[in-house]
Amino acid sequence: MNKWAELLIGLILIVVPIIIAFYSQNWGMWNFWTAAGEFFKGGLFWFVLMIGVLFVLLGISDLKG
Repeated sequence: MNKWAELLIGLILIVVPIIIAFYSQNWGMWNFWTAAGEFFKGGLFWFVLMIGVLFVLLGISDLKG
């Protein structure tokens, strides 16, 4: 694909959801910022948990070796 087309499509995929989320603040149940915040908090929880699992596995690996 053309590098300029990829850049244009990427910018569209970044800007359009931000615009939709910005204008959805006044629509009541379609508040995308709340959903994005909940998704981020859930993702942050799993990220920290998996980092902890990684460190435990690395520690066990070091004990064996």
